[in-house]
Amino acid sequence: MRALTYLNLILISVLFLNSCNSKKEKPEDSDSPVKKNTYLGQILPGLTPQPFAPGVVTTDGWEYGSTFSPDLKEFYFIRESEDKETQQFVVFQKKDSIWLNSVISQRVGQPIISPDGKRMHLGRRYKKRTKDGWSEVKMLDAPFGDLLIMRLSASANGTYYFDTYDENREDFPIRYSRLVDGQYEEPEALPKEINTGTFLNHPFIAPDESYLIWDAVREGGYGDSDLYISFKQKDESWGEAINLGEKINTEAEEIAASVTPDGKYLFFNRNVGSDEYENIDIFWVDAQIIEKLRPKRNE
Repeated sequence: MRALTYLNLILISVLFLNSCNSKKEKPEDSDSPVKKNTYLGQILPGLTPQPFAPGVVTTDGWEYGSTFSPDLKEFYFIRESEDKETQQFVVFQKKDSIWLNSVISQRVGQPIISPDGKRMHLGRRYKKRTKDGWSEVKMLDAPFGDLLIMRLSASANGTYYFDTYDENREDFPIRYSRLVDGQYEEPEALPKEINTGTFLNHPFIAPDESYLIWDAVREGGYGDSDLYISFKQKDESWGEAINLGEKINTEAEEIAASVTPDGKYLFFNRNVGSDEYENIDIFWVDAQIIEKLRPKRNE
């Protein structure tokens, strides 16, 4: 699972879900109101992570790498096919209060949508939003084409943050590249505050670049890969890595975190199966868990 591979997919039939919200309750530790048919009509989580949409998205199989569109009307993720031999690129789309579920294609990368909604990044590939939906898959130009990128996340000003998997080393770094005068600069490795440990993967950058979340195996962690966060300091440097804590991280593997476009919920993946990774689930939790970790500034 640490080194996710690109597998071929098969198309399956379309399924639809009428996601009614007639008996939704507000969790005791969440102060967010329940909005009808938002987030597939699920009960909103509090500060304890919960599987997302049990029986609909999260199953006894393998689901991974989720992202919402900025208007929260599209939800994309990757799931294992019924034959457990391939992986499918899946979307739920909200149309007239009904969420329709369909398979888009074979897996082409881990999806994450840019803050402006105009690009869906798929590692070193991407799609552009068009008036008819999404374009065909395109490849990033230099200086990214030769890098093996599993996940790329963009800030609101266009800066890219991405992992750089290398099968010959375990300490491959997370890098960033700024957009300057319409061109991307040569990627640079982030500092040791972030690039310490091994299996440094799946970065998520806040749209305003105020924090970065990623997963890694580091000394003092809870077990396998844990989720970490670093906050941008006043001087624009990155603060020390903070483990997201025992409610998020377990002895199992937690990876591939992201925050919803409205900033309210943290999504991530957890291995709830064996060391064979036969059951990977999507979890979500109130994003206040991030704010509780944010260092207090002395203005």
